[in-house]
Amino acid sequence: MRIEERFHIKSSPEAVFAYMTDPANLKVWQPSKVSVQPLTDGPPRLGYRVKERTRIGLRQWDQVVEFSAFEPGRVFATHIVEGPMPVDGRWTFTPDGAGGTELTFVAEGPVSGPLRLLEPLLRRGVQRSFRHYHRLLAEQVERSGPPLS
Repeated sequence: MRIEERFHIKSSPEAVFAYMTDPANLKVWQPSKVSVQPLTDGPPRLGYRVKERTRIGLRQWDQVVEFSAFEPGRVFATHIVEGPMPVDGRWTFTPDGAGGTELTFVAEGPVSGPLRLLEPLLRRGVQRSFRHYHRLLAEQVERSGPPLS
């Protein structure tokens, strides 16, 4: 399964990147996260890992997520190291020429077994969730960052 979405945020790529990669902010812009616990000491970077507890509906699960690409202000990617939903995410940050960011999100992962029959529903659900998450992200970053010039 592959999903691609584009979003605009009225803050610089550096500000959006910094907000997104801070584990303390993840529950704010992805409210399906019940808890986020850093597993790696120090600041976020390539190879940094967090343990997330996710809840969707009545179902909860834990997963270990690793930062598989980390270029501040340019690219951020995650890889599910442990967990039942092996969907990886990649965000690409492009300056919009007016101080804002064009954010491209790609989610990819295999869908197997009985879930293959539900792939169209699963795809729509993931797209809807990430549209909502990115609206929350935009609201939070725009509220906390400096205004555009």
